[in-house]
Amino acid sequence: MKVYSDTNFLTRFYLDLPDSAAAFALLEEFDPRRGNPIPITWLHQIELVNAFQFHVFLAGSSGHARVTIEQAAAAYAQFRELLTRRIFLSYSPISVSDLEHECEELSLRHTAKHGFRTYDLVHVASALCLGCDTFWSFDPKASKLAALEGFKTNLPTRA
Repeated sequence: MKVYSDTNFLTRFYLDLPDSAAAFALLEEFDPRRGNPIPITWLHQIELVNAFQFHVFLAGSSGHARVTIEQAAAAYAQFRELLTRRIFLSYSPISVSDLEHECEELSLRHTAKHGFRTYDLVHVASALCLGCDTFWSFDPKASKLAALEGFKTNLPTRA
């Protein structure tokens, strides 16, 4: 099993958010010694720092989990440490031209029919470029696109 997890999934590992328990359950089953560590791309790196800060911003909105600036900083520091030490995460560069090609192909195959966003395309294209077979996300649209491309996902998908 070679897992790709989008930023939506990873954020739930580092912050106490809805679906965090489900993220931990999947990660407990994942053993990088039996396969490959979860690849981290340039997109994950820029999205995660922003996601942590965005959850601080959202903390003032009703119905959102309370995330402090200190919690966001600790989450980012933990991510950086796990990535640096290669503990179940591994930096995985992708050629921009390969990523562009995969995004274009995904868009042409699926967006007109299903309305996928660029975010969905880039993450699924990254998983394709990296040779993954499993896609973890709590975003129903990204999971649907991944399923259409033959990935095993952690969410049930609807046609």
